[in-house]
Amino acid sequence: MTEEDTARHRARMQRKKAVIEERIARASLERGVFLLHTGNGKGKSSAAFGMLARALGHGMNAVVVQFVKSRSDTGEEAFFRRHPAVRWYVMGEGFTWETQDPARDAAAARAAWETARAALADPGVALVILDELTYAFKYRWLDLEEALAVFRARPLHQHLIVTGRAAPAALVDAADTVTEMGLVKHAFQAGVKAMPGIEW
Repeated sequence: MTEEDTARHRARMQRKKAVIEERIARASLERGVFLLHTGNGKGKSSAAFGMLARALGHGMNAVVVQFVKSRSDTGEEAFFRRHPAVRWYVMGEGFTWETQDPARDAAAARAAWETARAALADPGVALVILDELTYAFKYRWLDLEEALAVFRARPLHQHLIVTGRAAPAALVDAADTVTEMGLVKHAFQAGVKAMPGIEW
């Protein structure tokens, strides 16, 4: 790289730094953030649990409510359930193609929602993760407008993460940060079994 190239690079980075610092200065609000992880790709829940680790590192209390999922032998649950600042609830009945019982699935979703509502009203909880909640709206087990009202009424500094595929447009609109996980390829498509430490 020539001196001229270095000078051009430095000038470009100085301009970029000024733009970024101006944006940081304008971001003055301090409040809880609502994050939505959706899309067909792998990693929605995993990303949420990574943020759970980050929150615990800051001394925050957290509640995890799992909709749909029914297994209690996952690595993340085994790890986080030991932490005194985490309350973890596995409240699903399993995937809909396994249960084949819509009334049972709906009842499980309503029970999980009551647990979630209690956490969302608790000012002592800094982070709430509602894992796979989007399916409760897809199958109309829960009322989306009611849920959005509860989200809006949560304590000012409480963070919320919702995960799941096919997030409805109103949920996307309500969230502060939305990440859509895209599927490029998956080991399962090549016949690889779900492996502990990767899938559960």
